[in-house]
Amino acid sequence: MIKEFEKLPADDLDKIADIWLKSNLSAHHFIDASYWLEDNYAYVKEAFLTADIYLYYYENEIVGFLGIIDHYIAGIFLLEEFQSLGIGTQLLKKVQSEYTKLGLHVYEKNSHAVQFYLKNEFIIQKKALDINTNEIELFMEWTA
Repeated sequence: MIKEFEKLPADDLDKIADIWLKSNLSAHHFIDASYWLEDNYAYVKEAFLTADIYLYYYENEIVGFLGIIDHYIAGIFLLEEFQSLGIGTQLLKKVQSEYTKLGLHVYEKNSHAVQFYLKNEFIIQKKALDINTNEIELFMEWTA
């Protein structure tokens, strides 16, 4: 079940921050863990307060979410045991039904995510070096 929140309930903040961290550490093994833990964790937790968050529940527990600010998808994050079950696709389709244009950044080395977005009709618009991680990042867009 998907629920949208413009203002995330306080008790869910720690849960999604934990999912965000675990997802990033797992998907981005090519980036030093300190980037997620020390450089971004507090910032992202704060950003959750202003983003629209689509939570995915399984048996009344949050197992994943999609965060979006305006038309920009900050990411789709799932607990590892819930990946590759179609949940990310459900979250993305929900957002695609509500917007006519979406954009996002994804690391080129995160080939699983790149293929996921290509499969869901996103187009690579730009490729650039992320100076914070020294990794190539792709900007992808989808239009209805």
